[in-house]
Amino acid sequence: MSGAVEDRRAVLERMRAVLDRLGHTGFTESGPPAGSGEPWPALTAAAVSDDVLRRPAAVEAVHMAQRALRSDLSAREPRAALAAVLDRLAGEGPSAFGPAPPQDHLRRSVSRALRSIPARRGVDGSPVTAGVVAWDADQRQVLVRAVGLLTEAWPEMTGELTETVTEVALLDGDAIDGFTDFTVHGAVLVHRNRLTASASGLPGPVRCAEALVHEGTHNRCNAAAVAGPFLLPEPTEDHPGGAGGPGPAGDPGGSGRPAPGALLVDTPLRADPRPLSGLLQQTVVLARSVLLYRRLAALGTVGRAVAGREARLVASARQAVDTLTAHSGALTDGGRALLGECAAVAQGRP
Repeated sequence: MSGAVEDRRAVLERMRAVLDRLGHTGFTESGPPAGSGEPWPALTAAAVSDDVLRRPAAVEAVHMAQRALRSDLSAREPRAALAAVLDRLAGEGPSAFGPAPPQDHLRRSVSRALRSIPARRGVDGSPVTAGVVAWDADQRQVLVRAVGLLTEAWPEMTGELTETVTEVALLDGDAIDGFTDFTVHGAVLVHRNRLTASASGLPGPVRCAEALVHEGTHNRCNAAAVAGPFLLPEPTEDHPGGAGGPGPAGDPGGSGRPAPGALLVDTPLRADPRPLSGLLQQTVVLARSVLLYRRLAALGTVGRAVAGREARLVASARQAVDTLTAHSGALTDGGRALLGECAAVAQGRP
């Protein structure tokens, strides 16, 4: 993949293109009259800073406005909502990687993820669900320790996360273990259990570091695909991402609900068959997770739980590589190069 900075720039440029379109398609009641030909400064690309556009709430608002434009619907209400979001975000401080409180754009993202997975019921018969919850002091400390561990073992990954991710949201409930969603690009949602020790004895900070690598890699893949797609166009494949990329991605949501007729394949991380876009992201996620544990082992973070986790990840990575290799004809040159990198990791080659 290209550099994280270049990937982020590609996403921002696509968002600014939407703003430019909105600035010339009529106005809300508070702006210039429709048809006047005068731009609305609040929505011109030059009037909005990169820092504001990096916020997941801004990404969601741009998605909503673009969907209205694509559907030939009136953009009046989406544009008004977008202007309000951008104005609010402009008054906040600079965005930075860190824990995020429950917010409406995150709640809507969880709702989308829940719609993309099969409905389940718990032992008491009630629907299994998920929700965004607030961080407590202990959980924040685990996140700090996880980032410190990751910085020591893999500083380049920490740099990528701080470039790509601005919000780390905490999940509760039994429906979703963690996910990302291109509609709120820049956010990662991690289950609170990933901050605690596993039954096998894997420490909470290690599990949290893996979750950050996992979900952060989905975010990186989504951004990289904007500039250079990894898959050849598929007529039946639906990419609802409004800023020019894939739709919701991650273990619970994959690439969103598969489009009718799309090719579905078995994947290591999902019980239900997924489209090739979901398999490709899983392959990259697994390879990077393997690299994390190899780096931890090199630091002396050894033990039965750590070694066991690495072994399971390697087995899953090899399965993903084999399946994706069987469908490599659907990959672009960039996709095949990425597959080659993942294959090398899975086989233990430098």
